[in-house]
Amino acid sequence: MAGALIRRAGQISVALVVLSFAAYVAIGLMPGDPIDLAIAADPRMTALDAERLRALHGLDRPIIARWWDWFLRAAAGDFGHSRLYARPVAAVLGPALGGTLVLVGIALLIAVGGGVALGMLAALRPRSGPAVEALSVLAQAVPAFWLGILLIIGFALGLGWLPAGGVPDQGQAAWRFLVLPVATLAIANLAAYARHTTAAMVGVLSAPWIVTARARGAGEARIAWTHALPNAAVPILQVAALDVGALMGGALVTETVFARPGMGRLLYEAVMGNDHPLALAAVLLVALATMLATAAADAAQRAIDPRIDG
Repeated sequence: MAGALIRRAGQISVALVVLSFAAYVAIGLMPGDPIDLAIAADPRMTALDAERLRALHGLDRPIIARWWDWFLRAAAGDFGHSRLYARPVAAVLGPALGGTLVLVGIALLIAVGGGVALGMLAALRPRSGPAVEALSVLAQAVPAFWLGILLIIGFALGLGWLPAGGVPDQGQAAWRFLVLPVATLAIANLAAYARHTTAAMVGVLSAPWIVTARARGAGEARIAWTHALPNAAVPILQVAALDVGALMGGALVTETVFARPGMGRLLYEAVMGNDHPLALAAVLLVALATMLATAAADAAQRAIDPRIDG
């Protein structure tokens, strides 16, 4: 296990270096660098002034040299200064990351728990399979923004039980502002776990050791929880790990509908606002979260099934 973790740490480090260069080049090729924006904001600036500013900020150097300088600073913890927020990038990323982790973490727990429960029900009770499949198809077919708007109309505007969005002020209960966005993300992702669990459980329940356990008189509950679910959990863990990164960067729609600050909105604003240091750091942070979640899922899979090669 220790050797596998060391190898995975090396793979993550190499992947981050390669990804940082690719992202730096891609973001650097976007139209409208900071000097162009400064020229547009100040008509009195001449071409000579722009040339001096590019030299001052190193923008006249080859892109590889510029990336290497940025990489060395980032390795030391300096990700630059955000143009949009007029603050260090690290100070901007911290609150956004915290808000998204809370939202994504709770939604993922609910989606995995509910999806696994529905999938086990469909596998153990075949008569309930069509109903679970219908719910899964419906949940996957409903767009997240439309579901969020329906929840706002029903529970915030109609019944008045919950706030329509935003963040809590001092003295307000934070959980009330989380219910609707968490429900939106959880329902949208619950269907995938239900279908994966059903497929995995159906395959495992027909395995020879399950037949042997039944022949020895083991109850269905023990067979499901002790014998079947641990073996069916391996692919489910991998899907959950990939969902961490997808939700962190892809929660833009939910965060926009409910006016919540987070990584999705921050990344969108950084790209649209040509805030290159902030966009680059946000992309790498989402990638790092995905790779760490995948590494954690691999470790959990090896703990569940020691036959998996490290």
